[in-house]
Amino acid sequence: MSVGRRRVKLLGILMMANVFIYLIVEVSKNSSQDKNGKGGVIIPKEKFWKPPSTPRAYWNREQEKLNRWYNPILNRVANQTGELATSPNTSHLSYCEPDSTVMTAVTDFNNLPDRFKDFLLYLRCRNYSLLIDQPKKCAKKPFLLLAIKSLIPHFARRQAIRESWGRETNVGNQTVVRVFLLGKTPPEDNHPDLSDMLKFESDKHQDILMWNYRDTFFNLSLKEVLFLRWVSTSCPDAEFVFKGDDDVFVNTHHILNYLNSLSKSKAKDLFIGDVIHNAGPHRDKKLKYYIPEVFYTGVYPPYAGGGGFLYSGPLALRLYSATSRVHLYPIDDVYTGMCLQKLGLVPEKHKGFRTFDIEEKNKKNICSYIDLMLVHSRKPQEMIDIWSQLQSPNLKC
Repeated sequence: MSVGRRRVKLLGILMMANVFIYLIVEVSKNSSQDKNGKGGVIIPKEKFWKPPSTPRAYWNREQEKLNRWYNPILNRVANQTGELATSPNTSHLSYCEPDSTVMTAVTDFNNLPDRFKDFLLYLRCRNYSLLIDQPKKCAKKPFLLLAIKSLIPHFARRQAIRESWGRETNVGNQTVVRVFLLGKTPPEDNHPDLSDMLKFESDKHQDILMWNYRDTFFNLSLKEVLFLRWVSTSCPDAEFVFKGDDDVFVNTHHILNYLNSLSKSKAKDLFIGDVIHNAGPHRDKKLKYYIPEVFYTGVYPPYAGGGGFLYSGPLALRLYSATSRVHLYPIDDVYTGMCLQKLGLVPEKHKGFRTFDIEEKNKKNICSYIDLMLVHSRKPQEMIDIWSQLQSPNLKC
């Protein structure tokens, strides 16, 4: 091929390349035009994402502030727009005086039930001292820590638990230890002064944890936080924790067998119980669990019924960390579900937890309890009887 023909061919290729580039540019320009034929770069007139509108219910509103504060992205956006110029009121770490601001912040505050007023006034307070401690309870790393919510007058329940399913034992290299969780029951709540009896009980059994706060139904979430704090400082090496009420029967042997069957991966984030999904607040003022709309709106996250649940020790430490990012809620099992949600976890339903009891026809059949972990509720004498029958060498099921 001559030099002249090569030049002509090269020139043709360059011309075709120029035409191709021209067509690409024209297509790009046309695609940027709107229906009216106006071209140019499209610039959004407002943010493509907007933070949710401020909730009307008090708890939701305060929790939204907390969510933004602990989320670096939301906090940055809020500060740029002036929506959150200062930190939320996180003084719950030390503040233990009535918070009078709730009287105007909560709609119709004066018409709320007294128990709600009291809860709201002290919502931010978590700094309560331990009046009775058991600093050596976890000196030997517990395999299972039994933590039982109780009230000072419930002596019979505590003693029945000590003599039945709550016995402290050493099986091989696995230790089971027990603590009862109490607050104060002041005279204004119509409780007698039982302090001397409680001191005698505590000195004898070395299993009472008592904090300097008013022990009421709405303060059970506070009891949960204080217990998790105690675990983090005084029992951080517990492998597993059972936490429940003092009117339940627990098949401790079945729980131990179950725990020993778990893989390491399963045990790490273990949280099982009688899990409730898609529940919401009760609006009937006559109910124990009544929650007014001015306080909370929405659906509850999945949670395990407060009669009792079982979880890993490492998860207990993570739960305590999560409590600082969730405002206290009047119902403790729901509050625990909220903290689990913060950790991105969902409690697992286990058929062995019967927080709503078993069928009436099976209550007297001891074989009905063999494969169960928990049954609610049972009286002190019933706990002892069931436990005794389950230990019988003559039991055949």
